Amino acid sequence: MSEQTLPGATRGRPKDPAKRQAILEAAKELFLTRGFAGTNMDAVASAAGVSKLTVYNHFSDKETLYITAIEAKCENLMPLPMFTLEPGGSVAETLQSIGEAFLEMIYSEDSLRLMRLINAIGAEDPQMAQLFYEAGPQRTQNALANFLDRANALGMLRVPDTLHAAELYFGMLQGGCRHIQIMLGCCPTPGREDNREHVAEAVRVFTHAYGK
Repeated sequence: MSEQTLPGATRGRPKDPAKRQAILEAAKELFLTRGFAGTNMDAVASAAGVSKLTVYNHFSDKETLYITAIEAKCENLMPLPMFTLEPGGSVAETLQSIGEAFLEMIYSEDSLRLMRLINAIGAEDPQMAQLFYEAGPQRTQNALANFLDRANALGMLRVPDTLHAAELYFGMLQGGCRHIQIMLGCCPTPGREDNREHVAEAVRVFTHAYGK
């Protein structure tokens, strides 16, 4: 029987949220320690204390499980409603909230472990790297691009290429040397006040460049 599919597996609504969460937690730890290729559904089932059939009843294949684990992390710290802009809302305040949540997410211990793992084995496990990019960074960049499209439509900003501008904004937040130092473990992760000040400066530059 293939590792990727199991007869009778369904995509229906999970009957037991607690088991679903246990599976996600077990999968997250296995992916972080073994990588995508080195993790199989049998190991996930064993670590979660459930049957293999239960894993497949919640997640149809390993790719879905991996993507869901990453998306759940992103949604927990950067829920998509965060990127909503209503008429009369503040672009700067929303960008500030997005920026602070982004830094909290990428510098969480799990995120740093995953990025270091991908940097170490990405060339040998390109599927893991590609799925991570699509479920994490690409999701976040697309959400910000949609936010900027909305700001354009409301006449709050003038952004000619919203996808590129979203990449620039997140690039400013990470910075060059600072991000590398944190990834290498050469300096501690910044605290909330440091993040707040750093994001505020990025927001000032960004809104000055694209503001009306």
